[in-house]
This record gives sequence, C-alpha cells and structure tokens, in this order.
Amino acid sequence: MRVVVIGAGEAGVRVCVALREQGFDGELALIGEERRLPYERPPLSKGALLAGDAPVIADARRFADLGVDFLSGVAATAIDRATRRVNLSDGGSRAYDKLVIATGARPRRLDLSGADSCLTLRTQEDMLVLRERLREGARAVIVGAGFIGLELAATMRAQGCAVTVVEAAGHVLQRATPPDISALVEARHRAEGVDILLGAGVAGFESACVHLTDGSRLRADFILLGVGAVPEVTLARDAGLALDNGIAVDSRLITSDSDILAVGDCASFPHPLFGGRRLRLEAWRNAFDQGVFAARSLMGAQDLYQAIPWFWSDQYDRCLQIAGVPEAGVRTILRELGEGARLLFHLANDGRLVAVGGWGALGQIAKEVRIGEMLIARGATPDPEALASPSAKLKGML
Repeated sequence: MRVVVIGAGEAGVRVCVALREQGFDGELALIGEERRLPYERPPLSKGALLAGDAPVIADARRFADLGVDFLSGVAATAIDRATRRVNLSDGGSRAYDKLVIATGARPRRLDLSGADSCLTLRTQEDMLVLRERLREGARAVIVGAGFIGLELAATMRAQGCAVTVVEAAGHVLQRATPPDISALVEARHRAEGVDILLGAGVAGFESACVHLTDGSRLRADFILLGVGAVPEVTLARDAGLALDNGIAVDSRLITSDSDILAVGDCASFPHPLFGGRRLRLEAWRNAFDQGVFAARSLMGAQDLYQAIPWFWSDQYDRCLQIAGVPEAGVRTILRELGEGARLLFHLANDGRLVAVGGWGALGQIAKEVRIGEMLIARGATPDPEALASPSAKLKGML
C-alpha cells in the first residue's frame, strides 16, 4: 500500500511515525511546502522567538530510519481522486492508495486598508521576520487578545518592547476562556506593563499607525495581527471533498472519500463524548493525537476518535490549561488554589463534567487539570461542593 501525507507539521509527521511504529511496511511519502525540516509551532510565540530557531520534530536521519520519503520545499497543487495522484509544484506527482491531508491553518487576515502590511505569525519565516523587529523600547501594537496575541505580548515585554493589545471583544481570550480566568490573565498582563484596549475596533492601518474606529490612532514600530486562523482547505475543496468549518471527517478521521483522511487544524470531526458536536481544534495535542489515531485507522482499526480536547498557553511565569469543551457546560464551579491560581469546572445539564480550566503556576494546576481530563473521559458527575473545596482531592473522585 502507498500512503502519501500532505503537510509536514506535527500531525503529518506523527502519522508517518505512528504508521511505522504500528508495523506499516508500504511506501510512505511526506510532502512539506517549507524548505526546512518539520518543526514545533507552539514555541514560535515564546522561546523560539527569543532563541531564533524552533525545535525540530524529525530530522533527515530520523526520516531515513523510518523509510519516509520526505519532500521538502515542494507543495501539493492538486489532488486527482480519479487517478489517485497528488500533483506537485515541481511538475511531478505522487500516486497513493491512501492519502492523509494535514495542511493545517493560515492566519486570518482583516479586510481593511493597509492590513497587508501587518505581520502575522504562523511559520518559522514569520517568526524570523518578527524577531528582527524586537528591541528594547520598540513600540508594538498587537490586534487580537487571543492565545497568540497574548503570548507574543508576554514575550515582547520580556524583550523590553512597549506593547499595546487591541481587542474588539469585552475581555481577553473571549473565545477560549470564561470571564473569571480571562480577568486574571488580563490583570497579569497589565501588571507587566501591557496596555490593553478592550471593545476597540480597528478602522485601518498605515505602515506605522493603527486607526481605531473611535478616531484615535496608535503609533507603532510594527503591527501584528493575531485574530485567529482559518483552516487550509484549498486542496480538499478543489478535489470536491465535503467541508464543514474545515475538512469534514467522520469519527475515524475519514473524509467523504474513503481513501482520504484529514487530521489536525484543517479537519473538523464529531466528538462522541459531547453529543456528536463537530469540533475543529487548533492545538498541539489534537494534532499529535489525531496523527497517531489516523495511523491506526489506516491500519484497519475500527474504534472512534474521542480524545479529550486539551490546550495550554504559557504567559510570563503562569500557565493556562483547558481540558474539554467549556461551552458545553451550563454551570461553572470555582476552586481557589491560592496565590492567584484557580480552577474552573464546567458541568452539563446532567451534572457531567465537560471541561476544566486552570490558571496559575504550572505545578499548581497541571496535575489537577490532568485529573479533570480523566474525569471528563469517564463521564463523571462529581459533587459540585467537592469540586469547589480545595481540601477535596480530585483524584478521589475518579
């Protein structure tokens, strides 16, 4: 059997590694558009931005040992489902029996004058361009108070930059966290000297200026957009695959074509633990888990993908972790951990725990969120009073 994987990010590489680990001995090719070895993306807004290089996922020797034909600097330009071939930017093509699409996502752009002059962060090349602008005293304006925007704000402040974050919503991390945690995150950034403008609309950009809808202007040495990402579905769309907030896959990560799977940021899937709700997750853990699961699916496994969504974000000396789907809850329980750290538990109508979020030092929250993740997976209905009490051990609820 010939397997071709399009996309050399975490999900795509993980498919290749897991296939070999599970005994696949057929032809295996990985197509990577960037002219570099596959690398980890989460550090681009943090440590890699300071160091100038991102950690490599797999090097040339690793690919050779795995028997993976890694095509670096070559883009897939079309999928011919009739002949089961992938056309390439160098004029060649690759035949497949099974195809995995792991094309990820691309930064969302704003349809405003001057927006094309703003920086975005998705690739190592983007990171290197941004790194050249970092210097003590430089004025940076970040549009968007999501994970990327706030992580970059923390990193820039560590470099002595003056940072202003512009957010249209009423609180930071609006799509990812409830107000209780976002208020703590916001307070920490303000304490570190970040100027945060909430409920602020952007009217347009100049090379060194952000025009707000209230008529005011923000001067900047550089402007960065952190307003989310959109799934990269061009190949799938042109090939006639079903789309639904990404490439639509079933519970085995198979697309509307039984010979094609999709994984990672570009794929939306139904989750059986959340009523079949279709999710599309832009997270390292999801890319890793789906890569491993897709390999199992290719090898004939019939089980359903039901890994619990899990996110994290490092900002200053604090960590934010979220397991589950907070918006699936109807009741929130707060547990204070001391020193500004806290946990939030989200319960469904039937009392099931559907999400847990934590903010604090890593040692304060990591174990607790991990146990919460296990409770979610088991469909547990813990006592709300016990969840609220710091003296009640979560492990005992398992």
